[in-house]
Amino acid sequence: MNQNNTIHRISEFLVGLLFGLGLILSGMTDPGKVIGFLDLLGSWDPSLALVMGGAIAVGFFAFSLAKKRTVNFLGGLLRLPNSQVIDRRLVIGSLMFGAGWGIAGFCPGPALVSMAAGQPKALLFVAAMLAGMVGYELLDRFIHAPRKAQATAA
Repeated sequence: MNQNNTIHRISEFLVGLLFGLGLILSGMTDPGKVIGFLDLLGSWDPSLALVMGGAIAVGFFAFSLAKKRTVNFLGGLLRLPNSQVIDRRLVIGSLMFGAGWGIAGFCPGPALVSMAAGQPKALLFVAAMLAGMVGYELLDRFIHAPRKAQATAA
């Protein structure tokens, strides 16, 4: 492993650690807090709105800066997505993500942090998430891809 690669791995680890600590400190790893935020008609807990507002503010300035750059801070190629297409897959995926978040109180990042902290519910969520990812890949590979190939060949 060369020195540049080592620096990248260390920076990835530190950024991941900072993200995980932020999730823990903000309460995003507590499914009860998340479900309380989503319970608008019950005992609504608005505190996660501040977390989201802070994330949006940081993201706004970070992406504004990133749009002006072609390389990241460590010298690697910086490619931002540029698609503005809202299609059926995006809408269905967003609905599934939101439903899973509302039912379980987890989304992928906080679930991984909670799983590492030993929460059994998070382990079950991550296992189900991985099963869903594998299921999607199998569907895409064996059903969607052959259909797309037939459509382009016709």
